[in-house]
Amino acid sequence: MANKYQERMKAVVEKFGTWYEDKKLLDDGVMTSRLYPYTSIFSPLQVNSVKIKNRLVMGPMGNISMAEETGRPNTKMIQYFTERAKGGVGLITSGLVPISHGIDPTVTEKGGLSYFPRIDASRTRFAGWRDIAERCHGYGAKFFIQLTPGLGRVGSPECLVNKFKLPVSASWNPNFYLPAIPCRPLSGRMAWKIIKNAGQASSDAKALLIDGVYLHGHEGYLLEQMTNTAFNRRTFGAFADWQRFGIELIKEIRRRVGKAYPIMYRIDLSLALNETYGERMNTVKTLRKFKNERTVEQTLEYMANLVRAGVDIFDVDLGCYDNWWLPHPPGFMPPGCYLEMSRIVKEYFEENKIRTNAGMDVPVVAVGKLGYPDLAEQALRDNQCDMVMLARPLLADAQWPNKVYAGRVEKICPCIGDQEGCINEFVDGGHPQCTVNPRTGHEDIYDGSELSVSVKIKSIAVVGGGPAGANAAMIAAHRGHKVTLFEKREEIGGMLIPGSRPAIKFDIHNYRAYMKTMLAETMNNRSLSVEYGREVDVSFLRAGHYNAVICATGTVQKRPPAKNIDAPHVVLAVDLLRDPSMIDAAENIVIVGGGSVGCETAYFLVHEKKKNVKIVEMLPEIMKGVCTSNRGFLIHYLEKMGVELLNCSMLKEVGDRHVLVEQNVSKTVPDPYNTWTPIVPENIENPFAGKIKEEFQSRTLQADLVVLSAGARPGDELYYACQAANVAPELYNIGDSFACGRLLEAVRAAYQVATVI
Repeated sequence: MANKYQERMKAVVEKFGTWYEDKKLLDDGVMTSRLYPYTSIFSPLQVNSVKIKNRLVMGPMGNISMAEETGRPNTKMIQYFTERAKGGVGLITSGLVPISHGIDPTVTEKGGLSYFPRIDASRTRFAGWRDIAERCHGYGAKFFIQLTPGLGRVGSPECLVNKFKLPVSASWNPNFYLPAIPCRPLSGRMAWKIIKNAGQASSDAKALLIDGVYLHGHEGYLLEQMTNTAFNRRTFGAFADWQRFGIELIKEIRRRVGKAYPIMYRIDLSLALNETYGERMNTVKTLRKFKNERTVEQTLEYMANLVRAGVDIFDVDLGCYDNWWLPHPPGFMPPGCYLEMSRIVKEYFEENKIRTNAGMDVPVVAVGKLGYPDLAEQALRDNQCDMVMLARPLLADAQWPNKVYAGRVEKICPCIGDQEGCINEFVDGGHPQCTVNPRTGHEDIYDGSELSVSVKIKSIAVVGGGPAGANAAMIAAHRGHKVTLFEKREEIGGMLIPGSRPAIKFDIHNYRAYMKTMLAETMNNRSLSVEYGREVDVSFLRAGHYNAVICATGTVQKRPPAKNIDAPHVVLAVDLLRDPSMIDAAENIVIVGGGSVGCETAYFLVHEKKKNVKIVEMLPEIMKGVCTSNRGFLIHYLEKMGVELLNCSMLKEVGDRHVLVEQNVSKTVPDPYNTWTPIVPENIENPFAGKIKEEFQSRTLQADLVVLSAGARPGDELYYACQAANVAPELYNIGDSFACGRLLEAVRAAYQVATVI
């Protein structure tokens, strides 16, 4: 049985690299409405004493920096959840709320403040939670609070500097961010204290009208560290039994809240570390300790024991921080990537006749890229799961449930999976937002009234039909302005057009389709016209006598200062993606630039076009600044396909069928294939980072084609020319022509500008 499960896990993980070869999976990722009406999605479900109106769950997205510094939920957080309740989802879950302040030093900031919401220790925090529950109830949604015993080894190691305390874990484990910092074992006394805290927090939640509690037991946080043999290597004491901490936690919660109150538990069926890294589990120091991970069979047995202790409902996924793309699936991952996990659990529960203490079947919630209505409906109809969890899709469009219920699927703004706003923002010091939805995380600022028709109707020219320009034009027209959008190409989308070429970028393709739908609707109902194939200049805009001009003219691609860089077989990555036929005669391809565009192009060339590819990158890190999940996926599967990554390397000369590269071959150069340790943000000093020594050697690489992805600069010439010529009373510069590469800022700027003109 164990071998059967292990083979299933291995097959699932390996398929993630080439899933797009399955046409059915590709079709699953299209926003269609073939199965309307969605009778399975919109059917009720009983969880213990609570009846949920439909089968949709808003997944937990950490509410980092959305509460006051004391941890009390404030208007930002209340409005954020209210917006999703208004959108029609049946069950809403909060992001993680620690119950280990004073025990796990990574969850509390210096001075006793926290970037997490809190429910412990002070009644002053209660009102915010009660407000959230009541607002959700007002729209017919139930609300569960997600409790976490702590972060442990995946918490910030800054506590060592700020509070002179080591992070904690189940055993002596390396910190995820800085492996040189050890995490000390949590004492038995402190573990029992966390268990007691869980009971108190749950009892408080029940008193505050919160409908259930939800335990954060996956992706390698402290609860999993205590309940997974990969991290818990204790040999004595109560918690040497790796199941005991979780079971005692549930028993204490059940004791405090009674028999009828719902308890939900999130778990990964497997860390899948051995399936991910194979032999590296023996050779990489920071991975070696984790070889003895909890098996699927052990996980299922543990889940059965959790049900006996009082759990009513599970959601289940794969992975942990050390293979971060698994628990945080980027846009490159297949639709419904973890339906196999929910199916395994349902089969196990059914075969073993496992029922809750309330005498009910145990509902299993499917997670992982299920924001495609037909796929979600089919999964429920096929009994692969009992509920469908949507996290990022509800950040992209809070009205997803209402639109699906009404059959308006084409009007859903789809998640694009870039994780720029929902994960990277709070990693870099912000709070959860959304690249394609400028209101997400700002519902306290934008309540919808800013979209009302303008008192004074103006004539507006928008130059550039990329995401910034197209969105600005549509919003301004929605507000009653007379808008003309000028686009030099024959369709809107800008850099999203080449960006959606690789099969794994299907979510971008969905977003482009959504933009076209909304543009057509706006043109039919509002005063918006689009002129394609039109390049404009200052004199043209001045002659139009516009009240406002919005420049969204995109980027200018950079070329590195190498000899013969203008040779005919040197092309830009964005041009190649627009016209892949230029690679037909090429077998060996060198890509210059290891950012996201370079790596996505490499993935397209090696996986879909079967070319031999090498990437040359000047920096020590590949895809620096990109979400850890997204870069991890690409680097991992590029390596599997034999793509050589040359970091700390520079292109010096382009030859006829080769390039000359200077490569730093010092042993101090970081491993470019390292996906198990993240890049630490630049504003956090790493005292253990060794200096990279220089030991350059010349290398000649075969290259039938040289592809440049060496960055870009803002194409802001038109804006500054318009500014100098005073072409209009109001002048704006947004999108890539203001700052390159941040789609989140482009879409947000479009919204901000178009709602104030």
